[in-house]
Order: sequence, then structure tokens, then C-alpha cells
Amino acid sequence: MNPQDIRSIHARRVWDSRGRPTVEAEITLDDGAVGRAIAPAGASKGTREAHELRDGTPRFGGLDVMQAVGHVNGEIGRALSGASARDQAALDRRLIELDGTPNKTRLGANATLAVSMAAAHAVAASLRVPLHEYIGGAEATLMPMPQIQIFGGGAHAGRRVDIQDFMVVCPGARNFAEALEWTAEVYRHAGLVMQERGPLRGVADEGGWWPDFATNEQALETLVEAIERAGYAPGAQVAIALDIAASEFGRAGRYTLGLESRELDSDGLIEVLLRWIDRYPIVSIEDPLAEDDAEGFARFTRAAGQRIQIVGDDFLVSDATLVREAAARGAANTVLLKPNQRGTLSETRDAWLAAQEVGYAGIVSARSGETEDTTIVHLAVGWGAGQLKVGSFTRGERMAKWNEALRVEERLGARARFAGTTAFGRSRR
Repeated sequence: MNPQDIRSIHARRVWDSRGRPTVEAEITLDDGAVGRAIAPAGASKGTREAHELRDGTPRFGGLDVMQAVGHVNGEIGRALSGASARDQAALDRRLIELDGTPNKTRLGANATLAVSMAAAHAVAASLRVPLHEYIGGAEATLMPMPQIQIFGGGAHAGRRVDIQDFMVVCPGARNFAEALEWTAEVYRHAGLVMQERGPLRGVADEGGWWPDFATNEQALETLVEAIERAGYAPGAQVAIALDIAASEFGRAGRYTLGLESRELDSDGLIEVLLRWIDRYPIVSIEDPLAEDDAEGFARFTRAAGQRIQIVGDDFLVSDATLVREAAARGAANTVLLKPNQRGTLSETRDAWLAAQEVGYAGIVSARSGETEDTTIVHLAVGWGAGQLKVGSFTRGERMAKWNEALRVEERLGARARFAGTTAFGRSRR
């Protein structure tokens, strides 16, 4: 009997941050160690993401996951019974083969990912080491730069602003804990500014302030003001990162900014973004063009790629092949890594390995539909990705991850290294 062989797999339906069903998998090994993980869900999705299996019945608006749960408790459980959880790559290959489709449409990426992550947790528990150490070894000591949403927009906030995420990063911070301290102050002051001026509607999907701005640029102006009111130097200490999520309002090279009632072509949108880069302390822009606008992506990268980090999310969907194709085209210089876009840890890691081969930086990211699961924190540290995007600085499903990262940094002690400004420097080619 191998201690890390799988004795049993059990799945259950649990609930995410939107009150929607999702899949939790629990794996017990022969030595009694248990690993548990929950699949997240996105609102803004790339068309080439792995398939999230939903029941499609009237119950819960078609979003129930009992088919995916049944696949784990049935077919997947039988296939992996007695298999070694220690060989993550072999386990994930078996899941891929078992599904038999290019994009997990049969078993569901929510089923396969929950099992893939639970297996890693189970082995870490068996070895009595933190998950990041099991993944990356004792040398996995790089604490990521957090990207934290201050204002939510796009699909996360009823499209009250077109841009999906207005975030801050703290290149001047000395460590992860200090970056969170600074962000907490910026978040607080942003709320105070909004209260003074009135355009505040509550909290968006990922915990950021849900504002009612007159223009997209007004959000940038307000964010700079919040940084200054918090007592920090914009750019030097606290900088801005944006997720444009352009696929949400653009197609075939045409982009409609609903808030400002205007339509732009690719070059027009690029011109707007370049002007913002000149005017505001922006160091990172995610999905500046739509996923079907590879040429526009490449033109923007040529124009701004030496100055800022240009991130592919819907454009790359954590796919190693797409990362290599983008690099050959000169489009983007950073990959966003979302495990549920692929459906297994191994495939997501392959995208990160491909990114490193072509000189891209990486950001491990949560989804808008999240839970208390903290796996991605350990992936960011274990893989040495250097950046972590979780959402805002409020709501329990977000804070669970930020707080877990604090524990990891404390556990690492003097060995902990903070990515700081190097997180962005690696992406400029």
C-alpha cells in the first residue's frame, strides 16, 4: 500500500460568493490524509475556456452542478481509485483522457479541477507540508505582488463603467503584509471620496466599490485622489492596474463604450489607453483589446509593451499553445493564470512554463464567483509567479486568500522574498 494512493473521492454541491452552486471535491488517501478543494466560476469568460458543466434545468436558473458532482462521485471516483495522488501530471492526464473532449465538455472543468486541486491538497497533508512547499519545494519563497480591486465595473458591477477592474499594486512596499496595509488605506479613502461625492452604489461582485461615474476616466482620477489622500505617492509607492476586459464590449475590431456613448475601432481604443498611460500611474493593463483582435493586441504591445505589463486573460485563457502563439505574434507580455480556464492544475502550470519560456510574466488569479478555497495563494507562491489577483479588499471569499498569504509569509519568515517591482520588470521584453 502506497500512503499517497487514493482511497476514496467524494464530491458535494457547495455555494460560491454569488450564492450559486459549485463543486467541492474531497480526496482521502490510504494513510488517512484528506485534501479538499472547490472550483470557482467566472462572469467575464473567454470563449476558449474549458467548459463549466451546469445542469441547465429550471432549478437555480439552470446553474445547478449535480451532473458534475455525479461525475466525480461516479466515473471519476472509480477511475482514480487506487491511483497515486503523488503523480499530479499522471492524475491530470487521466482526468483529461477520461473526459475525452478538447474542452472538458463531457465531465465539466468544474468537476475535473476540484479533483485535481483536492489531490494536491491531500498529498501536502500526507507529507505534512504547506501546499506551496509541496508544489514548489523548499525554495518556493517568493511572495507575490497583490493586485487588488478598488472599483469594480463591467460584468462585475452591472456595467456602470465599461472597464472591469480598477486596481492598485504597491511597488514601493517592502513585503506582502505592507502591501496589504497600504491597499487597506487606499480602499478606505476611495470609499470616503465616493461618500463625499455621492456616486456610490455599494459593493461590486469582487468586493470593490460599485460607483456611478460619468466617464471611465473619472474612475482613474478618483483612484489617484484616493492614493494621495491615503498618504502615498502615485506611481512610486502605489500604482494602478486595469482590467479592460475588452471582449465584454468589443467584437471584430469595434468597441462600444456604453458609459460614454461612443464607438471606437481598435486604433481608437489603443489611442485612449495610451493617453491614460501618459496621464496616470498605470503599470499593468489586462485584456486591452478583445480576444478576437490579435492584431490590435500586437499593435498595443508594440506601442506600450516596453512601458507597462500587458496581460492576456480572455485572449490567452491559461493555454500554453495560445501563449506561444501570442509571443510569436508579439501580442501581450504577461499571462493571467486561472486554473478553471483549463480544468486541471497541470494544464495551468503548462501555461506558466510556456510563459517563462517566451519571457512573459504571470499572475495567478481568482474568479468573480469565489469561495473560501485558498489554493491559488499556494499556486502563486509554489510556482513563483510573482503576482496574485484575488479581487478587492473586502468580502470573506477574498479576504480568506489575502489572509492565507499573510500566513504563508509569516511561516516563511526571513526566507520570504517579496516580488515588488520585479513582478512587472520581468514582463517587459
